[in-house]
Amino acid sequence: MKHLVLIFVLLLGWPVPGLAQSPLQHVDLTSPDMTQAEMTREDVMAALAKASPDQPADFTSRKLSGLDLSGLDFKRAVLRSARLNKTDLSNANLAGAVLDQAWMLEANLSNANLKDANLFQAQLLKATLDGADLSGALIASDLTGASVKNAKFIGANLSADMRNQSMGLMRGVLVSANLEGADFSNANLSRTKFEFASMKGVNLEGANLMRAELGGADLTGARVKGANFTDADVASAKLKDLVDVAESNLEEAASNLNQAFRK
Repeated sequence: MKHLVLIFVLLLGWPVPGLAQSPLQHVDLTSPDMTQAEMTREDVMAALAKASPDQPADFTSRKLSGLDLSGLDFKRAVLRSARLNKTDLSNANLAGAVLDQAWMLEANLSNANLKDANLFQAQLLKATLDGADLSGALIASDLTGASVKNAKFIGANLSADMRNQSMGLMRGVLVSANLEGADFSNANLSRTKFEFASMKGVNLEGANLMRAELGGADLTGARVKGANFTDADVASAKLKDLVDVAESNLEEAASNLNQAFRK
């Protein structure tokens, strides 16, 4: 029943308490702080050119929304709390970058390199990350409604750190995201929210999905060899044509496994 109610609420566009770790209700998304840029592409390029391995470029809290920053090299740059809403970062190199608490609503990160990046409490609602590489990244972020087709999350950590939850449950949130063809092999997805996500053909080999929330998600054709589904919520999930399901522990999912669609 709770999944039917959530679908109804999402369709109406109403806020859902506790849906994600999002401070959206406290922010005016139409304000200049969230929609305008205080630097040009040339300014950003100049700052990047001055950076060194010992002193990476620092864009903490800078307003960069709406800029075309595609293809630029932000390797190990600090973008903590930066405003990057609707910014074009396609094909950018963000390997090892610090994007904690960054605002990237509807940003374009397609084919971006985000290997080993830190994305703690970043806001990526309706962002585009098709083909992006987030291998090894820390992603306790909100990607609700994002397009993340064919992206790589190999060895990434989207799990909740249960040792430090003073700010609430910080974890990966991919509610209603399009994850078709994404590679989550060997990723830590414990407690990650995948409700109503399209996960057709995803690679979950060796992934830890312990207590993950998969209600209503479509995992048709997913590769699950060695995946850990212990206590995962799979109510109303589509678990059809799973590859190597006998080599996973799907039967140890939550007691609502009988509510999943398996045939």
